[in-house]
Amino acid sequence: MPFPTPVRRAAHPEYKSPYGPKYHYQAHIGNITAKTVTNLGVKAGLFGGVALFGVIFLTSGVPKVYNDVLGNIPVVGPALQNYFSKKVHPADNPF
Repeated sequence: MPFPTPVRRAAHPEYKSPYGPKYHYQAHIGNITAKTVTNLGVKAGLFGGVALFGVIFLTSGVPKVYNDVLGNIPVVGPALQNYFSKKVHPADNPF
């Protein structure tokens, strides 16, 4: 007898405890679930935010970035124009 006989189930359902885990089907596409996509999206958003902050921080001394990019931010722009304006003598200005 090369193949084992399949196990036959009882006619009545098995007992399921109300205190046990509640298993249910989780939809997926290629083992990628909605939870996985959400977690990766949050991590990518945080990484992108930190990268954007780093780029703005490192390039904030460049006048083109200072005036054109940072000047267009609604809350920061007017403050940059008035309070943080840099007065450089024309002879000392390399640009």
